[in-house]
Amino acid sequence: MSHPASASGPEPVDDLGVVAPQLRALRRRASLTLEAAARAAGLSPAHLSRLETGQRQPSLPMLLALARVYGTTVSELLGETVAGRDAVVRAAEMEPTHAGGWTYRQAGASGRGMQALRVQVPYGSQGDIVRVHPGEEWLHVLRGRLRLRLGDTTHVLGAGDSAHFDSLTPHRLAAEDPDGVDLLFVHTLLQSPTATLCLGPTPGETP
Repeated sequence: MSHPASASGPEPVDDLGVVAPQLRALRRRASLTLEAAARAAGLSPAHLSRLETGQRQPSLPMLLALARVYGTTVSELLGETVAGRDAVVRAAEMEPTHAGGWTYRQAGASGRGMQALRVQVPYGSQGDIVRVHPGEEWLHVLRGRLRLRLGDTTHVLGAGDSAHFDSLTPHRLAAEDPDGVDLLFVHTLLQSPTATLCLGPTPGETP
């Protein structure tokens, strides 16, 4: 999904010592150089190198971008072990993970062509980062109001509203109200490193 750091900077991802080597291992598994992976995710090579060595803390939008590039899920990037590919995910199994000010819970199985998340977006967090990448995104507002920017148009979605859009449309998300917003969010994963050829830099992000 789409997004940036608040004024105080992104909040740390849990257990950064696990995340950094996992990022490097998954990039190598995808047979991507540091430069190619960074370009595909809209990062500079130096920024990605710092993420892989634990010198920088990845935000959720960065993890989502890297998951798409590597054809995996945020859970795997975080080193989480997901049992099997069960069709049913129980509420008790949706452990929260915090990244970049957001809280998200895995709402689907790993190893599939789409990733489903339940996401809590706090007010004032990551409202400026614009994302552009191949794929599709679908979201549904559960609680609160979401400010969704698609290209040059801004939409405000309330509880029960949904959006389904091409991820090549520049987009960004933010909570409209101080109480934040809860979403169901589904996005497609990139399955081939050759998809990096059609990805460009991410506007609005400072390495």
